[in-house]
Amino acid sequence: MPYYCYMLECANGRYYTGWSTDPFRRLKQHNAGSGAKYTRMNAPSRLVYVEEMPDHSTALKREIRIKRLKRPQKAALIHDLLRNKLPELLANLQSKVVNPNSFIIHSPARVNLLGEHVDYNDGVVLPAAIDRYVTLRVDVLDEPVVRLQAADLNAEVAFSLKDLADKKDLNGLPLPRFALYPAGVAWALQQVGLPVKGIDVRYSSDIPIGAGLSSSAAVQVGFALAWQTAGEWDVPKMELVKLCQKAENEYVGVKAGLMDQFACAFGVAGHALALDTRSLAWHTLPLPKNVAIVIADSGIRRSLASSTYNSLRADCQEAVERLRTWCSSLTSLRDVTPQFLQNYLPELPELVAKRALHVVGEMERVERAIGHLAEGDSAGFGSLMNASHASLRDLYGVSCPELDLLVELAASHPACYGARLSGAGFGGCTVNLVARDSLDDFICWLKAAVLEKSGRETQIEVCQAVDGAHLVI
Repeated sequence: MPYYCYMLECANGRYYTGWSTDPFRRLKQHNAGSGAKYTRMNAPSRLVYVEEMPDHSTALKREIRIKRLKRPQKAALIHDLLRNKLPELLANLQSKVVNPNSFIIHSPARVNLLGEHVDYNDGVVLPAAIDRYVTLRVDVLDEPVVRLQAADLNAEVAFSLKDLADKKDLNGLPLPRFALYPAGVAWALQQVGLPVKGIDVRYSSDIPIGAGLSSSAAVQVGFALAWQTAGEWDVPKMELVKLCQKAENEYVGVKAGLMDQFACAFGVAGHALALDTRSLAWHTLPLPKNVAIVIADSGIRRSLASSTYNSLRADCQEAVERLRTWCSSLTSLRDVTPQFLQNYLPELPELVAKRALHVVGEMERVERAIGHLAEGDSAGFGSLMNASHASLRDLYGVSCPELDLLVELAASHPACYGARLSGAGFGGCTVNLVARDSLDDFICWLKAAVLEKSGRETQIEVCQAVDGAHLVI
C-alpha cells in the first residue's frame, strides 16, 4: 500500500505538511475541520503537492524533512514535477478503470443524530456516514472460497461458499463472530440468485468495535460492494442494503433495522440523511456549517446479539398487538399518535408502555428536528438530542452510567448544542453537536471533567459527514 507526503496551501497562504494513504480524502477531512487544528483555523486549504513513499516509516521521515524546509524551498518542491505526483494522480483519478479482480473499498461508519430505536418501528431516522472506515483490499480467487484476514483482530479464517448455511470454516469449526458478517452477506446474495465469487480479503478498520458506530454494518456494506464489483453485476443500492439487513437479521441473529446499512451505503458528504424506514423514501439535509460532530467514547463495549436488543423489539410488537384492540388498522408504532397512546397507556404493562412512549415520542422529535435542520437551527436540533437521550435512559432503558455522565457533562458546556448516546445503547459512544469555533475548548474541558468525575481517560474525536461506501480509485 502506498503512502504519501502532501502539502496544502491554507487560506492564510502558508503551507501545511502531512502524510496519508489517501491525500484526496485527507484534504476533505482538513476542509471539514477534522484534519488538524492548524487547517481548522486557516481553512479552506487546497492540495498543492503529493510525493509517493514506499512505506509508513519513510513517509513519516519525509514529512519531518519537508516541514523543516523554508517557504521558498517548499515552493520549489511544488514546481518539481519529478517529485510532485499530484498532476499524475489527478489524471489517474479521472481515467482509471477499476480492475474487478483486485481493488480497494472504503466503507464508512455511521452516527445517528436522532431517531433511535425507531427504524424497526417504521419511523424516520436521521443518520450520517462519518469519516471512520473499514478498508477492504480484495483479490478475486478462482476457487469458491473466502479467505479473510482481519488485521485489527489479528485473526484469519477461510470458509467455503458452498456450505454457508453450516456456518463452519474449512476445518469444520464454527465461524468466529467477525466472519459471520461477511459470510452472512454472501449467504443473502446467494439466496436471491446472485453469483458470489471466491475472494481473498485483507481488511482493517479505524471504527471502534462495539462503540455504537455500526462497525458491523460498515463491514457488511463493504463486502456487498466487493462481491458486486467482483461479479460485475448491477443491483440497485437499496436492494444491496436490504440484503445486508437480511444477513444481520437471519444469519447473524440480530433483529436490527435498516438504518445502519443504509447510512453506510448512501452517505452524502456534509449532510444528514432523512430515511423513512416504512416507504424507504429519503432525502438529504445539510448540516449547519457552524457545528461539528464530536464523538466521545464511554469505553464500555457491548454486543447487540448478547444484549436485550431483540427483547426490545418484542416489547414494541407487544405494544402494537395490545393497542390493536382499540384500532385494528395499526401495523406498527408508526401508526400511533401521542394522544392515542396517552388514552390507552394504562392498558399496557408498565415496561411495554415505557417502550412505546419512547418510540412514539422519538418519532415526533425527528419530525421537529427535520424542520430545525432545514432552517439551520443548531440550538433547536440540539435540544431534541438532549430530550432523546433522557427518553432512551428513562423509558427505553438502554443507557448506562458512563454514557449518562458523558452526556450530562457535555450538555453543560456552552459550546455544546446537544448530546445523546449513539447507536443502540448499552455502551459505546455519545454524539455531540458542538460549535465549531469552540471545538478545542470543548474537547479539553470534557476530557478533564470526565477524568475528574470518574478517573477515566476519554477518547474524543471530531468527525465529518462523508459519502457512503465506495471503490478507491
